[in-house]
Amino acid sequence: MKELSLPGTSLQRACRLLVAFCALHLSATLLYYLAGSALGPPGSPEPPPRRPLPANLSLPLSRPSPPAARARSPPPEPAPGPCPEPSPLLVGPLRVEFSQPVNLEEVARINPQVRAGGRFAPKDCVALQKVAIIIPFRNREEHLKYWLHYLHPILQRQQLDYGVYVINQDGEEEFNRAKLLNIGFAEALKEYDYDCFVFSDVDLIPMDDRNIYKCYSQPRHLSVSMDKFGFRLPYNQYFGGVSALSKEQFTKINGFPNNYWGWGGEDDDIYNRLVFKGMGISRPDAVIGKCRMIRHSRDRKNEPNPERFDRIAHTRETMNSDGLNTLSYKVLRTDKYPLYTKITVDIGSPNS
Repeated sequence: MKELSLPGTSLQRACRLLVAFCALHLSATLLYYLAGSALGPPGSPEPPPRRPLPANLSLPLSRPSPPAARARSPPPEPAPGPCPEPSPLLVGPLRVEFSQPVNLEEVARINPQVRAGGRFAPKDCVALQKVAIIIPFRNREEHLKYWLHYLHPILQRQQLDYGVYVINQDGEEEFNRAKLLNIGFAEALKEYDYDCFVFSDVDLIPMDDRNIYKCYSQPRHLSVSMDKFGFRLPYNQYFGGVSALSKEQFTKINGFPNNYWGWGGEDDDIYNRLVFKGMGISRPDAVIGKCRMIRHSRDRKNEPNPERFDRIAHTRETMNSDGLNTLSYKVLRTDKYPLYTKITVDIGSPNS
């Protein structure tokens, strides 16, 4: 006879099975936790908590660009190179006239790059030479105006680093051109490291800007073809008018003589000095070397020097004791005008 099941028996069995399953799951979880704790070293510190980011700091959304991709500042401009030789600005033959008066304010206006004192240097290249132009002077204001009017444009086109020095003899003693040139050499070097010196009479204007006012390996005679002499050299030893000597050439001959008072003779003495020191004379050709002289009567207190021929005959004996090493003078005043520097000097007298 079949035994009857009590009511709720099936439910009780299901509950027992569920309790057994939960107990089994709990035991397994506890064993897993204990096993995990046993694997680590005893007393292992917990990792430090992360510091919170500042409120105003945001994390980048992308990696920064490499340096090559960042904006670059423009490279510095390269330093200017040496000026080309010959200058590309030269125009060749020039028309030179003295019929119209010259206004120095207008000359300064049309030469804006000439600085106070008559200084100029090219901006887009480095001049090959630093040239001091020395002008012996007394009572020639009108001639000086023409010289400045014509020469400043020429010298700028020749791309020279130059300065103009007018050495003005004070007083009423006989004029001494060569001594004034020595003074110009000495005074110009006090202002700038010139390496070339052009000695020019105030009444001579070149007629071709290819006649470069610079120095060469040998002393340079620049005024080789004057209208005064029919555009010919008066004699082969002539070294007057306009000449150029480097600093080394000038000091090698002890400069120019100081004892030629009045007109004439000093040019031939200078030529002798160059020959006695083993130097020759270089010249441009007769076409490029053309120049015009401003006509004028002989200056007062500049009469022909009666002693000049005797002094020229003794250059070899006197050149080492008469020149830069015996130069004596006193600067009375220095004026910096827009187009030139004027240095007024007391040079003594023939008997001092």
